[in-house]
Amino acid sequence: MTAKTTINIKILIVSFTVILTACNNDIQTPKPYGYFRISMPENTYQNFDANKPYIFEYSSISKIEERNDKPEHNWLNIVYPQHDATIYLTYHNVKNNLDTLINDSHNFTYRHTIKADAINEMAYFFPEKKVFGLYAELEGDAASPIQFLLTDSTQNFLRGSLYFNVEPNIDSVAPVIDFIRKDIIHLMETLEWKK
Repeated sequence: MTAKTTINIKILIVSFTVILTACNNDIQTPKPYGYFRISMPENTYQNFDANKPYIFEYSSISKIEERNDKPEHNWLNIVYPQHDATIYLTYHNVKNNLDTLINDSHNFTYRHTIKADAINEMAYFFPEKKVFGLYAELEGDAASPIQFLLTDSTQNFLRGSLYFNVEPNIDSVAPVIDFIRKDIIHLMETLEWKK
């Protein structure tokens, strides 16, 4: 065998090895960042009718926690333990201060504009029950993705806001927001003031 033939064989072996190695599917590449799949249970509703000036229906997968820090305010929390989320309900008697209560509610909502990409608002009117409301959904990584208020415009005012006990990341909590959104709208549609 001549030196030229030996070199050609070596080049052929190296080329063949490079081609086989380049076509290997076992090359390790980093996986893209993803989130766990969140499965939502079937949802049913139950009545909330306690010693508060309002009644409504809430999700059976949530639980009601009365806030004892200010019992005179008739505040409560609707807690979703499996999703680490809470709807905070704040009630006020209207005493010639409806404008102030509505402005404060708007201010609380618009404080989230730093992180929110957009704020979409929708009015709710149930004149037969004397329930009038405003629903605000904040897009993006806002700390509170949904806020709402309900009033009869003369005596009762209820404000609600959804918060998660995790760092805001819309991509990871979007399925839960979609699920709880339906519960909030159901709460708004079923709310009634006690006489």
